[in-house]
Amino acid sequence: MSDHITEIVVFTFLFLLVSGIGFVAARWRAPKDMAHLDEWGLGGRSFGGWVTWFLVGGDLYTAYTFVAVPALIFGAGAAGFFAVPYTIIIYPIFFLILIRLWSVSHRHGFVTPADFVRTRFDSPTLALVIAITGIVATMPYIALQLVGIEAVLKTMGVTGDSLLARHAPIIIAFAILAAYTYQSGLRAPALIAFVKDTLIYLVIIVAVLYLPYKLGGWGSIFDAADKKFQGTAAPGDGILLNANNQIQYVTLALGSALALFLYPHSITGVLASKNRNVIKRNMSALPAYSFLLGLIALLGYMAISAGVKPLPGAKEGTVDSNTVVPLLFDQKFPAWFAGIAFAAIGIGALVPAAIMSIAAANLFTRNIYKEYLKRDATHAQEAQVSKIASLVVKVGAVAFIVFLDPQFSIDLQLIGGVIILQTAPAVAIGLYTRWLHRGALIAGWAAGMGLAFWMLWQIPNAVTKRAHFGGSAFPLSEFGFDTKKTIYVGFVAVAVNLVVAVLATFLLRTLKTPEGVDGTTPDDYFADEGDPRIDKSATPVDTVSST
Repeated sequence: MSDHITEIVVFTFLFLLVSGIGFVAARWRAPKDMAHLDEWGLGGRSFGGWVTWFLVGGDLYTAYTFVAVPALIFGAGAAGFFAVPYTIIIYPIFFLILIRLWSVSHRHGFVTPADFVRTRFDSPTLALVIAITGIVATMPYIALQLVGIEAVLKTMGVTGDSLLARHAPIIIAFAILAAYTYQSGLRAPALIAFVKDTLIYLVIIVAVLYLPYKLGGWGSIFDAADKKFQGTAAPGDGILLNANNQIQYVTLALGSALALFLYPHSITGVLASKNRNVIKRNMSALPAYSFLLGLIALLGYMAISAGVKPLPGAKEGTVDSNTVVPLLFDQKFPAWFAGIAFAAIGIGALVPAAIMSIAAANLFTRNIYKEYLKRDATHAQEAQVSKIASLVVKVGAVAFIVFLDPQFSIDLQLIGGVIILQTAPAVAIGLYTRWLHRGALIAGWAAGMGLAFWMLWQIPNAVTKRAHFGGSAFPLSEFGFDTKKTIYVGFVAVAVNLVVAVLATFLLRTLKTPEGVDGTTPDDYFADEGDPRIDKSATPVDTVSST
C-alpha cells in the first residue's frame, strides 16, 4: 500500500468531494417538502436537458461498464464488443417506448413501471409480478458497482486478506452513499453525475491518446491481441467473431438493448425529466456515450499489449480479471493521474448504485407496501418507506459481495438481464396496445421465467468450476443441434414468453375471462408539461426551485 500513497490520497479526496456534493444536493432545486416520492424519488420531475443527459448517461454507463467490458475483451476478444452495438440501438427503442411511458406517467403520477401496468391492465397481481421482477433483477446490478470499486481498491493495495479487511473500505463507501441518498434522494446522483462524467471523459480521452503512443501504435496493440488469442483453445475467442459466437453476439446485443430500458433505474432517470422534448433531445445526444464506450472497450486490447497480469482472485488459483484496467492505469500513468482514473471508476459506481437503489425502493413502496400493506398510506409515509427500503437494498447489495464470490455476482447480473426481459410484453407492448390479456401476460411471464431458469441451470462456468448458472450463453447442442454455437438465454425466453401470452390471450377470450378496465386513454400517451389533465393529487403542489 505504501507504493500507492499518491493514488490513495487523490482517490480519497475526490471520493469525499463528491460525497459532500451528495449531501449538499438536498438543497439543490429544493422543494419545501421532500416527503413525497415525486420529490425524493424523481427529483420533482423537473430535470432539464443537461441534467437529464448527465443523469441518464451516468445511470446507464456504470462502473462495471468501465471495468468489465475491457476485462471481457481482454479475456475473450471481439465478443466483448457486443456492448457497443447494443448501446447504439438502445436509443431508438428509448425514443419509441419511454416517451410514451413518460407521458402516461406524468398524466397519472406513476412512479414505477408497475404503476403503469396496474392501471393499464387493472391487475394488482400483474403489477406485483412486474415489481418483484424489477427488484430481483436490480439487486445484483447494484452489487456489481461494488466490483468496480473493489477492483480499484485491490489495485491500490487497500484491501487485506481477511474477510473484514477485504471488504471494510467498500462497506464504508456504501455507508456514505446510503447516507446522502437517504437525505437527498435522486438529486444526489443527478448532481454527482456532472463530476463523474467529466472525470470519465477526461480519463478516457487521455488514455486513448497516450497509451497507443506508449505501446507502439494501434497496429502493435492489435497484433499483440491477435497473437494472444491464436494461442487459446477457447472456440469463441479472437479479435474477430467466428461461426461459434456470431449468434450469441447478435442475440446478446439485441437482448441487452431490450433489457436495459426495462430496468427500473433506466425508467427512473427518464421519468425525472420535465417534458417530452427533454427526452427526445437526450435520445439524440446520448449516443456520445456509446462512442466513449467503444474507446473504453479498446483498453482491453491495450492491457494485452502492455503485458498486464490480473491480480489473484478471491479463491486460490483464480485471477480477478476486473483488475485489468486499474492495473493498466497503475502501470502506465503517473500516480496522480492513476488516482484520478481510480476516482472516476469509484465515483462511476456511486451514481448508478444510488439510482438503482431508489428505483428498487420505489417499486417496493408503491407496488407492495401501498398495494398490499397500507392502501391509505400518505405521500409522506410513502417517501419514508422508500428511504428505508433504499437502505435495505444497499445492505443487500453489500451482502452479495461480502458473502459471495464476486464472479458469481457477475453471472447474476447476466441473469438479471434475462429476468428483466420477461417484463417486456406487459411494459413495452402494453404502452402501444392492450390486446394481450392480463392473465395471458402472467402466463407468458411464468413460461418465459421458467424456461430461462431451466436454460441457465444448464450453463456451466469453466472459470469458477460451477456446473450451473455460469452465464447467459446457452449451447444450442442442448436443443439437439450438432453445433458449438450458443445463443443468449434472454432472447429465447422472451420469445417464448410472447408466444405463450398470445396463445393464452386467444384462450382466455374464448372463455370470456374478464379483462378489467383500462385506466388510461389514448391521449394520455401524448401528455406533456403543463397538460391541464395532470392528476394533481399524485404530485406535490408546493415546491420551489433554486439554483
